[in-house]
Amino acid sequence: METESLQEFYEHKRQQIPANFNKGAGHFNVFRLEDCHHGSPINYARRDYYKITLIRGNNRYHYADKSIEVNGVSLIFFNPQVPYTWESLDGNMTGFFCIFTPDFFTEKSRTALADLPMFAIGGKPSYVLNEPQDDAMSEIFEKMLTEINSDYTFKYDLLHSYLLELIHLALKNEASVSLYDHPNASTRITAVFNELLERQFPIETPAQRFTMRSAADFAESLSVHVNHLNRAIKTTTGKTTTTLIGERLVAEAKALLKHTDWNIAEISNSLGFEEASHFNNFFKKQTSQTPTNFRIV
Repeated sequence: METESLQEFYEHKRQQIPANFNKGAGHFNVFRLEDCHHGSPINYARRDYYKITLIRGNNRYHYADKSIEVNGVSLIFFNPQVPYTWESLDGNMTGFFCIFTPDFFTEKSRTALADLPMFAIGGKPSYVLNEPQDDAMSEIFEKMLTEINSDYTFKYDLLHSYLLELIHLALKNEASVSLYDHPNASTRITAVFNELLERQFPIETPAQRFTMRSAADFAESLSVHVNHLNRAIKTTTGKTTTTLIGERLVAEAKALLKHTDWNIAEISNSLGFEEASHFNNFFKKQTSQTPTNFRIV
């Protein structure tokens, strides 16, 4: 699965690289969506930069193994760990997007990007906006566009402030977002388990291999008894450790089957199965389909 670099973004989408572009330094830019999207398909891929998009119209976006259709206005946060694409269903896609590197964000902020719910692995990447929220977010993007084209010496400090305003406005408008409060040992163990599980993904090449496959593997890494881990996971999520590992494994399998040209044996091996037949049996048990049937549907 390909990863689009910032330089490739500028070469493919803008046909030119900005004069001040330095891929080794912090970088920020902002655009109108309609100036960059001309109806051509957007590759399902990871990017090596962060992206925030305000998108209007009837659109479907694919994020990791999920596909979500939004008719209206949404603000979507994309991080480099998760592959994505989107498509317009009505041909009337408008809006804005900004792109930035981790260095641009962290050099002016004490907040880690991974601590923000919209950028956390498994977090909520999409926020549906009503008309007043659309107006407020659009105003911030318009300020960004004005500032990026100005000669103001400290414009990137101001742009960083606008970026933070965009993020915090989204968080304030989403009352159901959980800010990672872990009140007891079980939730803390579950949080660390999830982090260890996600750290093994995404699978980017056939040579990469998913190795921590069992509850015992995770318990050893966490230095806890496997029974203690299983109780903590069950108490917190209502699911078994094995179920959670299996769900994440099948999600990655779906993404690889749909969005790579790797053969079944390569996918099976990368996901830690000794034999392709074991992978076939696992996938069919989880989805009621064989990997081959899932790929062609």
